[in-house]
Amino acid sequence: MQLEEARERLLGAAGELFYARGIQTVGMDEIRTASGVSLKRLYQAFPAKHELVEAYLRRRDERWRVDLAEYVGKHAATPQDAPAAVFDWLHAWFTSPGFRGCAFINAYGELGAVSEGVARAARDHKDAVHAYVAGLVRDLGVAEPGPLADQVALLVDGAITTATISGSPEAARLARQAAVTLTAAAGAARHA
Repeated sequence: MQLEEARERLLGAAGELFYARGIQTVGMDEIRTASGVSLKRLYQAFPAKHELVEAYLRRRDERWRVDLAEYVGKHAATPQDAPAAVFDWLHAWFTSPGFRGCAFINAYGELGAVSEGVARAARDHKDAVHAYVAGLVRDLGVAEPGPLADQVALLVDGAITTATISGSPEAARLARQAAVTLTAAAGAARHA
């Protein structure tokens, strides 16, 4: 097995296990078994668990943001529809089997205080999501997009956290209503 194939298999197994059960409860031997990769190849690919954790988070970030952007691109007919579409995507994610909240908040909660790499990966993800939301808000043509982008990004994190803790996907619907209200008010202020 080539090193790149081993890395992909390890990241796939680690991603499923870390997200489902948490990072600290999953050992390298369990990841090795689930991936079918030899112990020697595992340590060639990821010499330390923290390297595997960081790679898992980076991979998850990329895939999460691509899925979100594809959904919004497909379901938002106009720039005004885009912020609402973000929350429609979140609702679909919240209702998917195995939803366990934000992998980045979870990882930060477990290891952020002791792992600069995990803390950096979590911050980078949140910054990238904020930048994506800011782009959607800029496309609305509102006078001051910065504060509105901050508010919508906060609604995203709030919806994810609330859905995780409550077990109810309705947090996405409530946050969607708030985002629509905020974007409409910002648009109304622009035209006033």
